Amino acid sequence: MASVRFRFYEELNDFLPPAQRKVEFEHRFDRRTSIKDMIESLGVPHPEVDLILVDGRSVGFSHIVRDGERISVYPVFERLDITPLVRLRPQPLRNPRFVVDSNLGRLARYLRLLGFDCLYRNDYRDAEVAEISRQQRRIVLTRDRRLLQHRVIEHGLFVRSTRPAQQVSEVLQRLDLYRQVRPFTRCSHCNGVLVPVSKASVNALLEPRTRQYHEVFRQCPDCGRVYWQGSHYARTLRLIEQFMQPSSGTGLVVADDRTQGG
Repeated sequence: MASVRFRFYEELNDFLPPAQRKVEFEHRFDRRTSIKDMIESLGVPHPEVDLILVDGRSVGFSHIVRDGERISVYPVFERLDITPLVRLRPQPLRNPRFVVDSNLGRLARYLRLLGFDCLYRNDYRDAEVAEISRQQRRIVLTRDRRLLQHRVIEHGLFVRSTRPAQQVSEVLQRLDLYRQVRPFTRCSHCNGVLVPVSKASVNALLEPRTRQYHEVFRQCPDCGRVYWQGSHYARTLRLIEQFMQPSSGTGLVVADDRTQGG
């Protein structure tokens, strides 16, 4: 039986049993296999991997593992430029367009609040999520490791936290997206891009008190929902400020779903 030596780095260790975390360990195998299949057999989804070094040489997922090799596996490098090395996908994980699986609806809504293009339906099947990711080159966000093992998925993150507010902070921090936040520019319900509209054009859709006290409005051209700086606006700003702190996510007071953005 052949064997190799593995070492996984940083957050990839989350997928390994305790005895294999942050140490080099031996892995035995008895058949011809690609390095991608071997990594996933150890529990690490391939979209979480951005660089593989075999005996110090960068290889792709199709590399056939050979007896005696030493394999180092690294996560996505959003803060470092590794373009001189062979990457495992055609383009870096930098275009922040997401597709979110059916169990992370609140995360999807918060990401839209921050201005990110985020597709979500509560009836998505895994195969649909994978195909959307492939066709539209979207980053899959999920807590289902099996979903990330779909071959067609190039970009994806396994979301560690179970609390929506912490999940937002986790995604922002791991992908270093702070400079790309554009609050109140997307519809939190359907993902449409909000456009400024005159009060007269939406007057018939407004409640009397809204009509009386507000003058600036935005509307979603896709679903028709109207947004303004309503009673929840200040609380939503505080929530966004906490999202923007790398250590945020604990003890957040979550804004009501009816929050209106201007």
